[in-house]
Amino acid sequence: MARIGIEAVNAYCGSAWLPAEELFTARGLDHTRLAGLGLVGKGVVLPDEDVVSLAATAARPLARDDIRTLVVATESGVDMSKSVSTHVHQLLGLPRQCRLFEVKQACYGGIAALQAAAGLVSVEPGSKALVVAADVPAVTRGEYIEAGQGCGAVAVLVGDQPGVVELSLGDSGCYGYELADFLRPGPDVEVVDTDLSLVSYLDSLLGAFADHCDRVPGTDIVTGFDMLAMHTPFPGMVRGAHRTLLRKLSDLRPDAIAEDYRARVEPSTRLPATAGNIYSATTLLAMLSAIGHRPSTRDQVLGVFSYGSGSAAEFIRCVVPAGATAVLPDLSARTRLSVPEYDRFLDRTRLLGQGARDVPVEVRTEWPGRAVLTGISGYQREYAWL
Repeated sequence: MARIGIEAVNAYCGSAWLPAEELFTARGLDHTRLAGLGLVGKGVVLPDEDVVSLAATAARPLARDDIRTLVVATESGVDMSKSVSTHVHQLLGLPRQCRLFEVKQACYGGIAALQAAAGLVSVEPGSKALVVAADVPAVTRGEYIEAGQGCGAVAVLVGDQPGVVELSLGDSGCYGYELADFLRPGPDVEVVDTDLSLVSYLDSLLGAFADHCDRVPGTDIVTGFDMLAMHTPFPGMVRGAHRTLLRKLSDLRPDAIAEDYRARVEPSTRLPATAGNIYSATTLLAMLSAIGHRPSTRDQVLGVFSYGSGSAAEFIRCVVPAGATAVLPDLSARTRLSVPEYDRFLDRTRLLGQGARDVPVEVRTEWPGRAVLTGISGYQREYAWL
């Protein structure tokens, strides 16, 4: 079987951000919980951005004429019928001989799209697939979850020259069942059962890894992987999941488990801690963070766990080749917003979700180099490059 994997990757985590500490103060939240959450800040979607513009901005550096498939993973689609990929396809100027579709399964969508693209590339030798995961959360003001609701997109080019990540096709561990831990019945409504979601995340991690071990007997969670990356709604959740996993599957003492987290897992949480939860894109962002913060002169085995509420989960094994390069987004270059500015932006972007009919859009020229939504008229959306 040909080697299939990620040839290049790029992320756009917004052009503006808000520190988590300032949001906690403004909302009157308990600051003692911030350390446990592990959040630094969140990307903020601008008043002229939606999921299409975010996805296109992330994907533009990877656009090329030989892309055969373009798939967008999102739970923030702008239409009940056509996919976000059609708009992104137009903005990128890709050829018409291109397969276009959209994937939705909460935060698992990005890995689901990656696996689907890898399967298509494997049966179409020499072809390339562009996978873009992007989301605009329906922000829940005044709740602890708000500090982790970011925005942005991660794009990966999938092909048979995997210089960033080589996927191990066919031995993934899967685990899924119906669950109402997170619902999004409308574009600006999120219903979250936090406790149920935490329990399901842990159950799915154990279940998906067990299924992987059934397919690859003898796999050890400690010795079998040089790095681990998981879906990271907030780093504290990943830290707790890692601790639970190793308590059940290893004989490591608590201090050794903590050290193992710092060595193998913590690098993957650095980008999500400052970008926030990007839902379908977050697991891919954690992978990028792990690779970018742990360069190596030898091949490294990366274990990846993706969880999507509702629920679906997958544990995959991949190899990061020696000398693999992944350009990390410069999150320090983003504009720092005040809470009043953030609230004004939030009020505006809420008008741009699915179902918007006639909405004039003020394009903000102080953040160039990105795709922007220029207006909505009769439900039709128009975009341009700034």
